[in-house]
Amino acid sequence: MMDSVQTELPSDIHDVKAIGRYEILRKLGQGSSGIVFLAKDPYIERNLALKIYRPASDPARKKFFVEAQSAGRLNHANIVTIYDAGMHGDFCYLAMEYIKGLTLSKFCSKGALLPLPEALKIVLKVCLGLDYAHKQGIIHRDIKPSNILIDKHMSPKISDFGIARAPEQAPELGLFGTPSYMSPEQLNEHEVGPQGDIFSLGCVFYELLTGKKAFFGDNNFITIYKVMNEEPVPVSALRPDLPGELEAITGKALKKIPGERYRDCMEFAHHLREILLGLSGSKKKSGQAFVDFVQNIPFFRNFTRPQVETLLSSARIFDAPKGKEIINEGNIDSSFFIVLSGRCKVRKNERDIAFIEGGECFGEMAHLAGRPRTASIITETACLFIEFSAILMEKLPESVQLIFYKNFARTLAERLGRTSKKE
Repeated sequence: MMDSVQTELPSDIHDVKAIGRYEILRKLGQGSSGIVFLAKDPYIERNLALKIYRPASDPARKKFFVEAQSAGRLNHANIVTIYDAGMHGDFCYLAMEYIKGLTLSKFCSKGALLPLPEALKIVLKVCLGLDYAHKQGIIHRDIKPSNILIDKHMSPKISDFGIARAPEQAPELGLFGTPSYMSPEQLNEHEVGPQGDIFSLGCVFYELLTGKKAFFGDNNFITIYKVMNEEPVPVSALRPDLPGELEAITGKALKKIPGERYRDCMEFAHHLREILLGLSGSKKKSGQAFVDFVQNIPFFRNFTRPQVETLLSSARIFDAPKGKEIINEGNIDSSFFIVLSGRCKVRKNERDIAFIEGGECFGEMAHLAGRPRTASIITETACLFIEFSAILMEKLPESVQLIFYKNFARTLAERLGRTSKKE
């Protein structure tokens, strides 16, 4: 349900001294779905956050455990870790990582805005966490400043997966979330995919930059109308000191039609990274964040972090619009590519014969065999690529080259396997 409709909490929930083996230390906060306490696990001497709730019905109990089922399968540096979940008498409880810090809400007012590089790095890391969750089939559906915790290192942690949807769960009717951050499709009670979370993160980013909500009304009905029908005040009108590219980035994230937004969080993060690289002194840290992002791509998961850094040092990262020809059948060149984001089609003799998805590679056969390109590769959607030069690759350590070509072979075999099944 929308935030304006609070779930009634029993008064005695505040007097609980222990839940299961967890000792209650003090109250941290209260929301629509329960109360969060600072608690202690006496077995391992660890403080944690304990969310407890007394459900009014079996469906309500089931809904509470969606958070455990969704977030519990996620293991990422920018997502709050779930340790345990269960029942204690009439109470449900969720034990999770305790983040000693603030929520992002602290930095969303005019008098408390972060320096631009810091704000960009935070949103970039939220993209990291969301991209990982989306690849596991989890859609958060309630991204907002108060659900993004900031630790002592100013690193964000996504929390509160209470209304998230996992792939095995059927769509649920009703409005769930906070109207100021809900996408038009979510307000229309349509199925929400990754683009819904991207819209919500776009709202958060806008607020982090300007100190104002992108969509705000005196009540929920006015707010909903604005999300559905109006465009937010341009970022440049509120912050003329900001780089002009930020208006295009927020504008793309906040498109009313899902297909017009960023295809995925990887593309969103790439554009944030480009702004960071243009800001003095931020190149190293933004590059580190992008290494984390790249390491989440299946192709790179068996590389160590230093090996990914080495690979990226010899690569070019670029994006391309839909319909762009990346390589041409018959041409002779030795570059090869990995699709970070988007989808490409393989065209041979003027016929589309296959598709290449994010995380897959192409162009390796021309390099390995020294032959002309045997097919053209054309973007079917907007895409983000890494391009590797064969000459630069030869200068990399042999151990890195070995893993690289092993992954090439595996990806090629998987692609050929999918093609043969279709035939």
